[in-house]
Amino acid sequence: MNFVSGIPQPATDIRALADSGENARLHGVIHNIRNMGEFSFVILSTAHDVVQCVYSPEFSQFALQDIREGDWVEFTGRAVKEERAENGFEIRLLQAKVFSSPAEELPFAINKKVLKLNIDTNLNYRPLTLRNPAQRAIFRVQEGVAAGFTEYMRSQGFTEIHSPKIVRAGAEGGANIFKLDYFDTVAYLAQSPQFYKQTMVGVFERVFEVGPVYRAERHNTSRHLNEYIGLDFEMGFIRSMEEVMEMETAMLWHVVSYLKAHYAPELSLLKARLPEVAPMPVVTFTEAREILIARGRRPGKWDLEPDDELALCDWARETHGTEFIYITRFPAAKRPFYAMDDPQDDTFALSFDLLFRGLEITTGGQRVHDYAMQVEKMKRMGLDPADFESYLMIHKYGMPPHGGLGIGLERLTMKLLGLKNVREASLFPRDIGRLEP
Repeated sequence: MNFVSGIPQPATDIRALADSGENARLHGVIHNIRNMGEFSFVILSTAHDVVQCVYSPEFSQFALQDIREGDWVEFTGRAVKEERAENGFEIRLLQAKVFSSPAEELPFAINKKVLKLNIDTNLNYRPLTLRNPAQRAIFRVQEGVAAGFTEYMRSQGFTEIHSPKIVRAGAEGGANIFKLDYFDTVAYLAQSPQFYKQTMVGVFERVFEVGPVYRAERHNTSRHLNEYIGLDFEMGFIRSMEEVMEMETAMLWHVVSYLKAHYAPELSLLKARLPEVAPMPVVTFTEAREILIARGRRPGKWDLEPDDELALCDWARETHGTEFIYITRFPAAKRPFYAMDDPQDDTFALSFDLLFRGLEITTGGQRVHDYAMQVEKMKRMGLDPADFESYLMIHKYGMPPHGGLGIGLERLTMKLLGLKNVREASLFPRDIGRLEP
């Protein structure tokens, strides 16, 4: 009989190899082989690094012809300091074990620093293109955004939750909701965790979630996905909508610092320019329209168009030296039924968007917490409160003043890294025409 001890094999610390001077085993895929005559450089792509290895008949105990680009291998070699190598060391190869080789020639070279492919080709071959170091770095940085968000939320007393994605009714209403057969009834894919975030404020007071969001919008633009990852939080006992905005601002600066501290190689590879920490201007929707009119634009009466968002970010950068701008107090008629109306003027809602580098990355605000007020607003917006009985339970039995927001992880990644299309910031994007790979 055998037993499992629960002692996992530690991952190889590539950066510690140069100081050890000992033989080491490392595994990955052969990224490139460059024959220099008397020796060859064999570039190995590991889980997190690209490592320069050296093959030479003088010390290598296998034939160079035994390996090729695209092979998945395990190398044994000695780490030697080499300042000219990217990591400050190289591996002098002793032995090689090949696990698998490509069954056919790769459709394009993935060992380039930058893949010069059109976006459709990139996405059609996603299992392959993601192996490119620069493509892979996008999602290492995205991991850092989510990790920095999570770390900050926990530091502020938030509890992580995981809400259901199959729901009885959509939080946002409207037609942009995916319908599915659920045994003998109709269900929907969640447009947001909104109802459950609010519910859990009554349990934990402060909650956050990182999870998928589904929108059945027939958009085919560089800024829309039909499935994306939401970074959401909700907090109770707020005195104003501005407290939610203060929390988000502090969180974003923490994320930027977290990326600088933990993802410098990826940021350097991608030539990313992170935003500088600075106070973020706050203007009302009415003031935003005035700014746009002064800049020669004709803004919409009820909402902002993409070009409006670009113009407002230009104004914030030129006037206040920041790439962020909050727009608050949107027309109540165009905000969800759970958004609290402004007590000073109920034609506007205590709701906000955060724009970053010309794109809306956040929608948030203060929520209705009073039962009678919520029922009345539902009826005013043409909704039947009976359809939201389980949601209204939180109001019926009492809730503190609360508010929160949702951030699109892919949109934030896209803007942090200067990508042109939000699909580039999605591992396997789902849009109006794509269900594969």
